[in-house]
Amino acid sequence: MRDPDQPPSTGKPLKKPAPLTKDDRLKAALKANMARRKAQAKARGDMARDQNNKNE
Repeated sequence: MRDPDQPPSTGKPLKKPAPLTKDDRLKAALKANMARRKAQAKARGDMARDQNNKNE
């Protein structure tokens, strides 16, 4: 008896996606780094704005 949570097997093995090329890995890493830097800059801007509001 098969598990109802599992889809029925077609008998064909699932293909693994092709490994990423070096350029693809670098592009993904750059995108992640830029997103992290953007978040850090936003957090610094929020902290500076909060400190300015406290001083006024």
